[in-house]
Amino acid sequence: MIKHLSSDRVESLARSGNGVIVDVRESSEYREGHIPRAKHISLTQLVYRLKEVPKDRTVVVVCRSGNRSAKAAELLQEAGYRNVYNLSGGMDKWNGPISKN
Repeated sequence: MIKHLSSDRVESLARSGNGVIVDVRESSEYREGHIPRAKHISLTQLVYRLKEVPKDRTVVVVCRSGNRSAKAAELLQEAGYRNVYNLSGGMDKWNGPISKN
C-alpha cells in the first residue's frame, strides 16, 4: 500500500533534511521547476539507479500529478525500501518553493 504525504508535510521534511525527495518526471518537466534539492531520476531510469536512493532515510517520490510517483513508490517498496511516500497530488498540489537549476 502506498502512503501519501501532503505538500506541507513534504516541505517540512525537505527543510529538515531528514528525507530524500526523488522527482521521477522527465528532464524537461524537472527543468521547468522542482522542489529544491530534489534528486532527479525519471521513472524510466529508476530501476537502474536504485543505488542512488538511500534505504536508510525517508523517501518521497514526486511527479506532476501523483500517478508516476505512485508507480515509483511501488517499485521502491518492491525493492525493499520501507519509508516510502508519494506526494499527494504531485507538483500540481505543491505549495512550497520551486527551484529551476
